[in-house]
Amino acid sequence: MAPAVLALVVLLGWPAVNVIITSFRKLDLGELTRGEVVWAGFDNYAQILTGTDFWVIALRTVVFTAAMVGATVVIALLLALLMHHIPVVPRVVLQISLLLAWAMPQLAATTVFQWIFDQQFGILNKTLVLLGFDSFEGASWFSSGTSTLTVVGILIVWQAVPFVAMTLYAALLSVPKDLYESAGIDGANGWQTFSSITWPHLKPVLMIVTFLSILWDFKVFSQVWAVREGGPNGESTTLPVLQYLEGIAGKHFGVAAAVSVLMVVVLVVVCAQYLRLLLRSQEGEL
Repeated sequence: MAPAVLALVVLLGWPAVNVIITSFRKLDLGELTRGEVVWAGFDNYAQILTGTDFWVIALRTVVFTAAMVGATVVIALLLALLMHHIPVVPRVVLQISLLLAWAMPQLAATTVFQWIFDQQFGILNKTLVLLGFDSFEGASWFSSGTSTLTVVGILIVWQAVPFVAMTLYAALLSVPKDLYESAGIDGANGWQTFSSITWPHLKPVLMIVTFLSILWDFKVFSQVWAVREGGPNGESTTLPVLQYLEGIAGKHFGVAAAVSVLMVVVLVVVCAQYLRLLLRSQEGEL
């Protein structure tokens, strides 16, 4: 295992250590071009933590992530159960549709959603007006941070559901059919069958995909940035967007590195209890 461990240390460990080191440096464009090493101590962290925007953005990112993960897992679970019970032909059609949605590039999907929710030419507003909801004529879905993040959240859930649904469906296929037959003979109803047979087999996989979804959704950047660049007025800015604004746009690479470290800290705090449950379930299997 030594070569694999060494590769992980080099490819993952060193960049992480380098980010932590950079977070303690004053590394703006001038220091970068001159190759100067100027240590700033905890100044970068103080600058971020004393700013009122950081705490608002951090809370917004946590709530946004929780909403996306919750919606993704619930919809994916329902789709997995649906695929497990419908006939072959509609199941294959549904699976192909999910794979096409998952394979669509992020920026292409973001562009499509921008046109769907466009104020003047969007098909959503036109459809709602045709259905009799005249108040939606010319309605702007990007006029506030909440509505903007709602649109972005729908896009992210739409792209995330296929992977989670297919993974849960694969877990359902591993459940022995004899257990369902025995439950039917014993007179168990649908809910009893699900809670006694399906759920115990799904739970370990569900915990893993939920944890992966938290990691992926917490660091979402491209969709949020492509839709409104964190606007309007910064109301849809999340921590990854803040990192970009400080690092790439603002050329304050030390501050951006500090934001990265703080993102990891926030993620660890949010996931601490979940990590304990995940590790406990893995120990139970051993």
